[in-house]
Amino acid sequence: MDRGDELQFVVVHGYRRAYRRRGSGPALLLLHGLGCESSTWEPVIDALAEHYTVIAPDLLGHGESDKPDADYSLGGYANGMRDLLTILGIEKVTVVGHSFGGGVAMQFAYQYPDRTERIALVSSGGLGREVSPLIRFLTLPGSGTALSVATFRPWRRAVAAGMRGLSRTGLAPLRDLGDVAAIYESFADPRARQAVQRVTSHVLDWRGQYVTMTDRTYLARIVPVLVVWGADDHVIPAAHADIARQQAWSDVHVLPHSGHFPHRDHPGEFARLLHEFVRDTEPAAYRRGTWRSMLRQGQPAVEPEASDGPGAVTVAG
Repeated sequence: MDRGDELQFVVVHGYRRAYRRRGSGPALLLLHGLGCESSTWEPVIDALAEHYTVIAPDLLGHGESDKPDADYSLGGYANGMRDLLTILGIEKVTVVGHSFGGGVAMQFAYQYPDRTERIALVSSGGLGREVSPLIRFLTLPGSGTALSVATFRPWRRAVAAGMRGLSRTGLAPLRDLGDVAAIYESFADPRARQAVQRVTSHVLDWRGQYVTMTDRTYLARIVPVLVVWGADDHVIPAAHADIARQQAWSDVHVLPHSGHFPHRDHPGEFARLLHEFVRDTEPAAYRRGTWRSMLRQGQPAVEPEASDGPGAVTVAG
């Protein structure tokens, strides 16, 4: 297996994009969340690469990718993923998105249904208004200055160490602080701060998320969809998984003893769920006529067959 441990780089539209590529077989595109980078997928990449070609990019403005003064909208990110895949010679993917990356995944599927075989959403944005107050804070005037002060060198290391220590206490509300510490440290880079604030301005305000895909979820009913959430998610509530159930999407799994990063809290279980999802579902077949009919009707042209599978919410024990 080609591990590809080192980041690889490619220039797209003049900007350097970092990505990880491992394995062979059908393609999985793994999209990380706000303030994160491709390394967030490390706990599951090796297991997935046993069956798939895994592409995990650092989104523009994150990680080792460039952080220009550019387009950080959902549509812009979807375009960038299409162009990256085209350069890499990959035509179709199962797109997997965590948190903000879930919003990008849904936007990618909406803009490029002919290149989307399946969608997997992991503690995803874009399914409801509620979101952590800390993320809403990023939209307020002066938040950039506050973050600059909060990440000053004299206390940055101590604050990050404190967060990581608290994450190891076993208390559910503190579970994600280890990952939050990495995001906090990344905000020391003013370019990263600016990019993250530009992202948030496109999808939410101080009241929460105002850009959602709920008005277009009926389109997802012709594409297999997996939803995985952590029951103890304090960033985006697991109750948002109910949106998928109400829309009769494929499979919804809420993992106990897991926070906003279920792929890191339970990597073996997550890799198993994703592999079984891809193995047991047929890739979506894009037909222009069906798509046109669905858009005109505002509902699927052909109702899915009734079964115990679609729409079922499973709380793993």
